[in-house]
Amino acid sequence: PYLAVGAVVLAFSIFFLFNPPDQSPTFETIWFGTWIFCVFLFWTFVEVPYESLGPEITFDYHERIALFGWRDGALIAGTLVAASSPALVSQFLSLSPTASGERTKFFWISALYAPLVVAFCWWCVASIRERTLHADPIRLGLGSGLRLVLRNRPFMVLLISYTVAAFGSNLPATLILFYVEYVLHSKMADFFLAFYFVTGIVFLPGWVFLAKRIGKKYAWILSMVINTGAFVGVFFLGPGDALIYGILVFFSGIGFGATVAIPSAMQADVIDYDELLTGERREGQYMGLWSITKKLAAALGVGIALPLLGAVGYEPARAQPEQVILMLRVLYALIPSLCNLLALLIVFAYPISSRIHREIRGAIADQKKGLRVEDPLNPGRVIS
Repeated sequence: PYLAVGAVVLAFSIFFLFNPPDQSPTFETIWFGTWIFCVFLFWTFVEVPYESLGPEITFDYHERIALFGWRDGALIAGTLVAASSPALVSQFLSLSPTASGERTKFFWISALYAPLVVAFCWWCVASIRERTLHADPIRLGLGSGLRLVLRNRPFMVLLISYTVAAFGSNLPATLILFYVEYVLHSKMADFFLAFYFVTGIVFLPGWVFLAKRIGKKYAWILSMVINTGAFVGVFFLGPGDALIYGILVFFSGIGFGATVAIPSAMQADVIDYDELLTGERREGQYMGLWSITKKLAAALGVGIALPLLGAVGYEPARAQPEQVILMLRVLYALIPSLCNLLALLIVFAYPISSRIHREIRGAIADQKKGLRVEDPLNPGRVIS
């Protein structure tokens, strides 16, 4: 029901955001602020229950890798198509870069995407069956439920490492246009971004296969090593190095898909461990917390990067002073690489392997039979 209703309200919010009335700048600013707030609010209303369906579709450790690989591969592909939409619509309709042309372009984008949001969400609602709760489920209050989440050590390790890595990845996502134009002196930022996404999609099936062979944790670590190793080199580039940058983008993109899909599959496993501890399936609460950290990482990426550029003297549409170029290099390449390295070190403490997950699922099955079981992560500790 959250998907079914939320999609409709989200679609209206998208349409109103993309079609502001031609009024005073103050009114248009209020309009934009109001509707972008609504878009993010109702997107969360849809996103959290949608992502919560994933962990309950299958409890198989390896099947989850394929499931979330397909889901997040589609997410990457959809992001690429959406990012290309303004240029594609302008070209298809032969629109001029005037104010009226821009309004026409965004009208047709909203007229396309708003109905698609409703159609695909309703398709999901009609196609996916939620699991039936067992009789008399335990109902934890919000406060006690959150305290138990904080005591779920695998989840906290996963959450902290993912948040650190996500903050690092949001800095280059925010600054790629600035870096390519002012550091490389290139106009190919759109190409490099598309190249990065396409590379991530192409190599994602390979990461799904590898994760089934060596485990999710080590596949994720390897993807971060590849991503970080490539991105460190970007710090040392300058004008005329667009070709070298493209090669580094390719190697960085190899690990990109894995850094999106594999943590999603790991989320599902830590929710199983929570079920063992609490006797309750709480996908929604875990996905809600995950959504908060993703948005926080994105907000910090924008909220820190752009003010720092302004503080060292950035002004648009002119040659930048050396301190701005250095700041761009640090924010775009050095800090993300350090964040990935820190996240990589943290995730070594993640304890759930394929064997441990089998033990968790077996303990849950015994628990439902009324048997006393031991905690697979803490041998000797009995869970009633």
